[in-house]
Amino acid sequence: MKSHLAIWDIASGTAQTILTVDHRIEAPNWHPSGTYLMVNGDGRLFRVPLAAPRLEPFETGIDGRCNNDHGFSPDGALLAFSFHRGQGAEMFVMPARGGTARLISPEPRTWFHGWSPDGATLVYAAARGESRTVDIFTLPATGGSETRLTQGEGHSDGPDYSHDGQRMYWNCDRDGHAQIWVMAADGSDQRPLFSDDHVNWFPHPSPCGRHLIYLAYPPGTEGHPADLAVAIVLCRPDGSDRQRIVEFTGGQGTMNVPNWAPDGSAFAFIHYSA
Repeated sequence: MKSHLAIWDIASGTAQTILTVDHRIEAPNWHPSGTYLMVNGDGRLFRVPLAAPRLEPFETGIDGRCNNDHGFSPDGALLAFSFHRGQGAEMFVMPARGGTARLISPEPRTWFHGWSPDGATLVYAAARGESRTVDIFTLPATGGSETRLTQGEGHSDGPDYSHDGQRMYWNCDRDGHAQIWVMAADGSDQRPLFSDDHVNWFPHPSPCGRHLIYLAYPPGTEGHPADLAVAIVLCRPDGSDRQRIVEFTGGQGTMNVPNWAPDGSAFAFIHYSA
């Protein structure tokens, strides 16, 4: 399995592969400085400097396995991530330059997905109690009580804030199969952004406020598996003008978490080949 880390440039409408490795890496984040990406692979995190792309191990100091849910605070000072230590994924926050990780999730089965633009709030998917249903929650970035935004109306996942923090996009299958939904940041006014036959996951609005991207699986896909024929769709934040801009083998690991350049001029993604 080869992993190809690529950057799509919005202005030119083209992708450039910046790194290929002979194993699976996943879920690129763009650091707000614009100088490097963060990816995961083999249960670890890695920096990828853009000036000379390569995998540089990033140490968390935690025993267990990192998954593909990680991302930087808007000021670039902190990194939030989910880590498996035997009871399911737990969410941690630590300095982005390295240091001591702090457990912040109140319970296991918590999968990080994004920061609010002001850096005050974390949004994530989690399963609570005996239910296996995954819902959307928020939590102050300093810790405290979590707020549940969805109430078990199907599987909810992949939440990400709009550029102004007023809205939140996520994927949900409450109407039959996964589609892109939008709601106010407090959980009110929940509605589908559009409806089509594809199974749509991981919406990411651009920090400039002009674009939205998401991952489109073939109709009938269950969950968000790896290694299928998928596409990245580019549209406006209201769901209009949808365009399948690039198609490849991917899925799980392609862009699970926020992946835009700080100015919204490009985004990073990963595709795979034998």
